[in-house]
Amino acid sequence: MAGKRSSGGSRVLRLLTAAGLGIAAYAHIHLAPKYDHVTDSAGISQGLLFRVEGAVAILLALLVLVSGSRVLHFLAFLVAGSALAAVLGYSYGSVGALGPLPNMHDPTWFGLKTVSAVADAVATLTSAALVLRRRGRGGAVPKPAV
Repeated sequence: MAGKRSSGGSRVLRLLTAAGLGIAAYAHIHLAPKYDHVTDSAGISQGLLFRVEGAVAILLALLVLVSGSRVLHFLAFLVAGSALAAVLGYSYGSVGALGPLPNMHDPTWFGLKTVSAVADAVATLTSAALVLRRRGRGGAVPKPAV
């Protein structure tokens, strides 16, 4: 019974991770055209970065749904966590241009940006839980010794 519960818990975490990544991907791809004008000296635009992040998030969301791989869960954690760190960092501070990345400082909060940040936070937390899950025999979480 514990194995089924653990497996079901893992499925729920994978579904939440994929949903968070998918929602954030939609937001990034939808907002990308509005940020095409924010570029660095090499011509890399914030819109391009949004499209790349969206594409990677969609790919990882699909892979997380079909695979229990901890490597994929860790990659999902990195993508969602970096997107969350970026939106918070560029909203609450003026980080400036970083290497080839343009200065993406934008202190305004609006609906889709907030939804994306929440989705990234959910995906970050649930993918971290997937990475940190301990597995015993048959994928069950071992019972503590008494």
